[in-house]
Amino acid sequence: MLKTFAVITLLTASTYASANNAPAHCATLDQQQAKILFERWNNTLQTGDSRKVAANYTSDAVLLPTLSNQPRTDLAGKLDYFNTFLRKKPFGTLDSSTVITSCNSAIDTGLYTFRFSDNSEVQARYTFTYALVDNEWLITSHHSSAMPE
Repeated sequence: MLKTFAVITLLTASTYASANNAPAHCATLDQQQAKILFERWNNTLQTGDSRKVAANYTSDAVLLPTLSNQPRTDLAGKLDYFNTFLRKKPFGTLDSSTVITSCNSAIDTGLYTFRFSDNSEVQARYTFTYALVDNEWLITSHHSSAMPE
């Protein structure tokens, strides 16, 4: 009897542990959804509020920005970068995008162009990585670098 109880307890515990480690559902991101996420991010740029822009990122996201040589790995760093970047009043447009997706994560990589209030523009390569966190797609890393030519 004790042996049976121990086996049932172990099976129940391992089933519980497996259930808690597996995602409740597996969401994926398609090309259109990635475009919507870019537009959400770009729309927060239009607010001029660095906190709204930073809200698109997980707390531990890494930002390797277009117009800075310094990696931004915490909220203070992201706010510092976006406070400066937003003064230029950037507006981004996607030039090309490739989306690779898996269970609750995705990569969107391609080219975008930023136009600024002084009529200058910068074309850049980008990569956004996303994770589904509490039913919301958030940026876990963002790399952006100006085109070399």
